[in-house]
Amino acid sequence: MAKLCIIDYGSGNIRAIANICERERIPFVISAEPEAFKTATHFLLPGVGAFDPTIATLQVSGILSALEVEVLVKRKPIMGICVGMHLLANGSDEGARRGLGWIPGHVTQIETSTLGPSPHLPHMGWNSIATEEFDPLLRGVDLRRGFYFLHSFFFDAQNPEDIVATVSYGSALPCIVRKGHIIGAQFHPEKSHSNGIRLIKNFVEVE
Repeated sequence: MAKLCIIDYGSGNIRAIANICERERIPFVISAEPEAFKTATHFLLPGVGAFDPTIATLQVSGILSALEVEVLVKRKPIMGICVGMHLLANGSDEGARRGLGWIPGHVTQIETSTLGPSPHLPHMGWNSIATEEFDPLLRGVDLRRGFYFLHSFFFDAQNPEDIVATVSYGSALPCIVRKGHIIGAQFHPEKSHSNGIRLIKNFVEVE
C-alpha cells in the first residue's frame, strides 16, 4: 500500500493536506527527516513563499540530498505544489539560485500586459483548467470547476510534452507539469475541495 510523505520544512499548508489524507484513509507521515523518507512510497512537496529561501532551506536541512536518492535513484513519485512545483525547474526569475532541474523549464512572472486593466497579480481564486491529452492524474477531476490558484509566477516548461494541463490567465499557462514520476501542480489541492482530494488520491496511485 502507498504511503505518502508530506515533507515538512516549514512551508505550505501541511495540516490541510494531512486532514485530507486522514479523511480519505491515505496512509501518510509528516516529516523532514531523511530516515523517514526510506519507508515512504510517494512524496508531496508543498510550498508557500519565495524561491531562493525555499531551495536554500531544502539544501541546508539535508532534505534535498535525501530526496535525490529517493526520487532520482529509487524513482519514487513526487508532486510539488505551488512553490514546491517551481523548485522542480532549472531556475526562477524570482531568485538567483539554481532549481532542481528535474523537469526542464524556467519559472517566469505572469505577463501583466496580457491582463488588461484588471485583474492584476497575483492570480487568485478558482479557475478551470484545460488539457489536450488525458492523464490519469486528472481521472475524476471536473476540469470546468478547476482548482484554487494563488500565484504571480508560472512554470514555463521547456518541453511541451511535459505539460499536462494549462490555466487561462492572460494566456495559457502550464498549471500541471509531469516528467514520468515527477509532477508539479501550480494550484493548491488542499483548497480545491473535491477536485483537490481527487488529485491527491490519483497521485498516490502513480507508479
